[in-house]
Amino acid sequence: MMDLFNQTSLECSKLITQRYSTSFTLGIKTLDKKFHLPVYAIYGFVRYADEIVDTFHDYDKKTLLQNFKAETYKAIEDGVSFNPVLHSFQLMVNKYQIDHDLIEAFLHSMELDLEETTYDQTGYDQYIYGSAEVVGLMCLKVFCENNQALYDSLVGPAKKLGAAFQKVNFIRDIKSDFEERGRVYFPGVDFNDFTKQTKKEIEEDIQRDFDEALEGILRLPKGAKLGVYLAYRYYLKLFRKIKRLPASRIKEERIRIKDSMKMGILVMTYFQHRIKVL
Repeated sequence: MMDLFNQTSLECSKLITQRYSTSFTLGIKTLDKKFHLPVYAIYGFVRYADEIVDTFHDYDKKTLLQNFKAETYKAIEDGVSFNPVLHSFQLMVNKYQIDHDLIEAFLHSMELDLEETTYDQTGYDQYIYGSAEVVGLMCLKVFCENNQALYDSLVGPAKKLGAAFQKVNFIRDIKSDFEERGRVYFPGVDFNDFTKQTKKEIEEDIQRDFDEALEGILRLPKGAKLGVYLAYRYYLKLFRKIKRLPASRIKEERIRIKDSMKMGILVMTYFQHRIKVL
């Protein structure tokens, strides 16, 4: 019956992923099937931690996050939890030997979101590492299936990919982050004076991250390459759309990619994979 409990918990994380992110769900479906539930488990964990910070405004978020953190480590140590999100996550942490330092860095970034509204360069780098890069590294642990040498060789590009994704999110959400939460993640940037030059400098930094990430994607294990490349192509498409727009437009609305365009990216990426271009 333990298998049923495990499977039910993992299905809960899958449902969370499907409800919160159609794009991420689409990417997971292009991974080898053996990676589906492990990545759903990771997404469910980070999604719920992020929800504590961004959604539960009528509650004591600091206490909720502290409890979530304590319950996470207890689940990992005990190898079981009646919280299905934490149970499915601990299954993957213990199976794939996900470093606890990665989990700690992620939760620390969530704690920063409770208090910090502006960042200097050091804080910005630290936040991106904890909120995005380590999530990519958790997934990389799964993809490498305990092959430590392969994992070590891909750490650098994986971090760059996570950083690129997060920075695109920051520039896409700059309006809502500032107006709803009072946050500006980019160091030294004044939302009220978000200029063409400032936008260009941010975009040049993001482009460097994308360029360095691609080399690592091409060296991923076969079962992971297509899914990660699809996410790369989707974010690159979003990034290029943002680059074409003036700074004033970015301040006015959240830029999106149409569902039809997402499907086009999926078809083209799958075609490249089939003819072994990828």
